[in-house]
Amino acid sequence: MVTMEDYHLDTEIEWCPGCGNFGILKSIKKALINLGISPHEVLIVSGIGQAGKLPHYMKCNTFNGLHGRTLPAATAAKLTNHELTVITVSGDGDTYGEGGNHLIHTIRRNPNITSIVHDNQIYGLTKGQASPTSEVGMKTKVQTHGVFNTPLNPLALAIALDCSFVARGFAGNIEHLTNILTEAIQHRGFALVDILQPCVSFNKLNTFKWYAERVYRLDEDGYIPDNRITAFERALEWGEKIPIGVFYKKEKAIMEDGFSVLKDGALIKKQKNHSIIEELIDSFI
Repeated sequence: MVTMEDYHLDTEIEWCPGCGNFGILKSIKKALINLGISPHEVLIVSGIGQAGKLPHYMKCNTFNGLHGRTLPAATAAKLTNHELTVITVSGDGDTYGEGGNHLIHTIRRNPNITSIVHDNQIYGLTKGQASPTSEVGMKTKVQTHGVFNTPLNPLALAIALDCSFVARGFAGNIEHLTNILTEAIQHRGFALVDILQPCVSFNKLNTFKWYAERVYRLDEDGYIPDNRITAFERALEWGEKIPIGVFYKKEKAIMEDGFSVLKDGALIKKQKNHSIIEELIDSFI
């Protein structure tokens, strides 16, 4: 039986006290425990940023890569060993800014991985610049006259691209977030989970209190996430009311289905002919 202790790593956590990332870390662990997945069966891929530190604080396989490049590395890892549970953790700048192009094409490919985005609507690691999801009018040390760019709506984008699983959680509701992540990890296909994650140091607008007064659960009114048009309409809601939960879910072929070689087991477990590798390297000389 998998327990919280199995994922515990005795490492000093360097997030600010009160950071929303603590709730996300706990929810990820609880979701993996709910599914009975052991640490050695998990790979967490991260980029750069405060969110990118998360794998350093739990026991599992980890790949810490470049800013905005979590999804290509995660996709490659999944193809190499598709028996792994592959999860990416990144911030809104990492995935929606530097990694925006990779997000679009990963949705198209639909690999069986879960992408968890810590959306604090600010660049936290680099001390508070506006991110792709920052509110219009928000003032920062860089955007001294206020943000004037229209914020990206990641859920609407994902649903428009027919992403196979689209959800939003709130770091202030760990139980609900755990349920979303459990469902996302269990889903066969690419799952995008955008998490409202208050940054207590640099975002003084979108606070825990601000979110708590606005979020409502989609499942409270019998919402069923199988209609793409309805899901898109709900994804456009933002302001006095902000929906959280699973917006859209669809079963469709995953990227791994297109590679017949994977039907016989994980590539990493197969015998390797090193002479072929040597020949390939030599061909580039």
